[in-house]
Amino acid sequence: MLVRRIAFAFALLGAAVMGLPAEAGFFRDLIANMQTNGGGNGSSFYPEEVSKNRVAPFRYRRQTVDFKTSQKPGTIVINTNQHFLYYVLGNNRAVRYGVGVGRDGFGWNGTVTVGRKAEWPTWTPPPEMIAREKKRGRILPAQMEGGIRNPLGARALYLYQGGRDTIYRIHGTSEPWTIGLNVSSGCIRMLNKDVIDLYNRTKVGAKVVVL
Repeated sequence: MLVRRIAFAFALLGAAVMGLPAEAGFFRDLIANMQTNGGGNGSSFYPEEVSKNRVAPFRYRRQTVDFKTSQKPGTIVINTNQHFLYYVLGNNRAVRYGVGVGRDGFGWNGTVTVGRKAEWPTWTPPPEMIAREKKRGRILPAQMEGGIRNPLGARALYLYQGGRDTIYRIHGTSEPWTIGLNVSSGCIRMLNKDVIDLYNRTKVGAKVVVL
């Protein structure tokens, strides 16, 4: 009986906390972490090893926040440790998005630029990825046309350095349950609705700083 009462109390608390705004932060995330598999602690996974029932904590929802930076408006700053992408607005404000980042061995940092953009992009996995996944028993297509099941999602920003494609992208995802985790092969993944918002704000040539 006591266990049932405690469970019921947590359910009521969860319902109340979920009604709070995203800025309610700690308490809302605490409930989200207890109610779902994986709390967005950054652990490294392959996407298929993450529960599709996972709901990313509310801190990863898109919102406008205070953000002190010397970067110019229009710059994208990605904090891979915190799983946040910031689009700098100026006056120490930015739009913050939750992202998924590279799993162990695939993380990176540096300064790049947006070389081009694409809507519902075609996915062409590099040969190294095809070979790596084949060893794991997963056969990747040589190419996949854009669409809702495409791993690049609704939009892609192609990251260049020195005029050359780095093969890394900021893109949408067909696996929204992976936001806030280390799951990718180095690309930065976002919810489709968020990458569409970022796509509409960002110009080709924009600076991208990956921390």
